[in-house]
Amino acid sequence: MKSTHTEPNLVPDRILCGDCVEALGTLPESSIDLIFADPPYNLQLRQELWRPNLTKVDAVNDAWDQFPDFKEYDAFTEAWLKACRRVLKPDGTLWVIGSYHNIFRVGAILQDLGFWLLNDIVWIKTNPMPNFRGVRFTNAHETLIWAQKERGASYTFNHHAMKALNEDLQMRSDWYLPICRGGERLKSNGGKAHSTQKPEALLYRVVLASSNPGDMVLDPFFGSGTTGVICKRLGRHWLGIERDPDYIRLARERIAAIESLPENALHITEDHRREPRIPFGSLLEIGLLQPGEQLYFEANEKVIATLQVDGRLDYNGQYGSIHQIARLIHPGPCNGWQVWYYREKENGTLHLIDELRQQLRHMSSPIHNKDSQ
Repeated sequence: MKSTHTEPNLVPDRILCGDCVEALGTLPESSIDLIFADPPYNLQLRQELWRPNLTKVDAVNDAWDQFPDFKEYDAFTEAWLKACRRVLKPDGTLWVIGSYHNIFRVGAILQDLGFWLLNDIVWIKTNPMPNFRGVRFTNAHETLIWAQKERGASYTFNHHAMKALNEDLQMRSDWYLPICRGGERLKSNGGKAHSTQKPEALLYRVVLASSNPGDMVLDPFFGSGTTGVICKRLGRHWLGIERDPDYIRLARERIAAIESLPENALHITEDHRREPRIPFGSLLEIGLLQPGEQLYFEANEKVIATLQVDGRLDYNGQYGSIHQIARLIHPGPCNGWQVWYYREKENGTLHLIDELRQQLRHMSSPIHNKDSQ
């Protein structure tokens, strides 16, 4: 159903002042690549918290976190999630963070609205605040839900970038990060400027993992502006929605002080799964390899296969693709592009056939074709 709202052009890198549902209604439909939401948790605090040394805990007692009952909180949650769904692109994703007070209710509503859950991430706080009364376990984690708008649609996940960030190991769903502290914690009148300020390291992972430079990232509960800080640093456009003028002023000042990274620092480790598929036979059609040429398995000059006119390999009288013959020689998962070598005619050195595939991709790229016209 087409929206009845008046929808102006999408102006990036700004904060919209007002209620998040109303502000979301002014944005164009299917215009946002990524949403990060840090909504009220509805913590339901009923009494003051004190440390053993009789100092008062600076707890979350802001009016924006208080709801009279679960029914009203659920209605609020459904309203802003519906509004987010409208502005999210079909291939867009949404992150929402919460605690045990609210995240299960949020997750159920997400599913009811048609979102498809991709992951739940556990942010394990390396420096959590203890349970001073000693009546429960220390609350040492929060949960992030990562969901896509349309089940089965393509979506951005910079797997290799996250792997590189994690010392070349696939990043897990448990993230060990400290809460805001020291110079990162914003202060106002001697206390916290925002009671639930999220650490920049957390947003760094979220934005880097699920968006690309130039994408539009929305935060409907902008608060102190951490999302805007990270987006500016990583070369993403951002939009924030916030109704508290003090938070808006704080966020604007904070973001203005951030320097954007130069373009040559924004390169993300490539995910070859996104690159155009190149059939092996294309290397013969374009003349990068010739029928009758010999290929060497893992650069071993004693393990030789002969290239046929149709792109198959002949290995001791057995015929198959580069992948089939590779698995015949070395049973198990095997990518033929990464194990077969050809001999360069000019100097006789061996090179991976995958280098020829990359040459062909470059020759086929729009930029290369434009430059050659």
